Amino acid sequence: MARLEQVLILDPPVELKFKGPFTDVVTTNLKLKNPADKKVCFKVKTTAPRRYCVRPNSGIIDPGTTVTVSVMLQPFDYDPNEKSKHKFMVQTVYAPPGVADMEAVWKDAKPEDLMDSKLRCVFELPVDNEKSNDLEVNKSAAVTNAPKSDGPAIPKSASNSLDDTEVQKLMEECKRLQTELVKMTEENRQLKDDGLRLRKAAQSGNPVSSTSSVTLRDNGSTALPSLLVVIAAIFIGFFLGKFIL
Repeated sequence: MARLEQVLILDPPVELKFKGPFTDVVTTNLKLKNPADKKVCFKVKTTAPRRYCVRPNSGIIDPGTTVTVSVMLQPFDYDPNEKSKHKFMVQTVYAPPGVADMEAVWKDAKPEDLMDSKLRCVFELPVDNEKSNDLEVNKSAAVTNAPKSDGPAIPKSASNSLDDTEVQKLMEECKRLQTELVKMTEENRQLKDDGLRLRKAAQSGNPVSSTSSVTLRDNGSTALPSLLVVIAAIFIGFFLGKFIL
């Protein structure tokens, strides 16, 4: 039996060309010629079936006749990195006498009786489109090669809201401490006034008042530094906790 590659002729034999831009259906014709004296069954396969509409995609070629297969590329956004994935293959086998069921022919065919003719796709773009596509590829490569951060990035809005919350808390704490400081200052002034009044009473010869004056003076002089130490400790602890931790 003669090998099919000796009798089946493909035109074009190697590649299918499609001219862009690909904003509409682009059709390329593939001619299958059978110069043999037997019928030949054929079917057309592609690696990108969703991109193409093939009519007819299978059938029988009578001896000495030619069948034209229309390969219609559907509109799509051209990607130079995708063009190598588009390939076609025409598979053929001699048709048995009285063939009626094409599916049975392919199912029962032996591997040594099949011939596979492979075709690659070539996409031709206008010059302007080629330049724009090159720019898009370069931009995508730059984005891909951009350094990545070591940890998950915190959204800017979230960080701003977090800063605002911390500032608000600091302001409220300062106001509270200022209020306590004013209150303590008033108490200290009251203690001073009481001490002055008791000292005057002591000068008039009242021993009880003199004793009370000494006691209040000691209490007042002791209370003020203690309060100031407490306030200073609160401020220092608060700010150290916020900015160091």
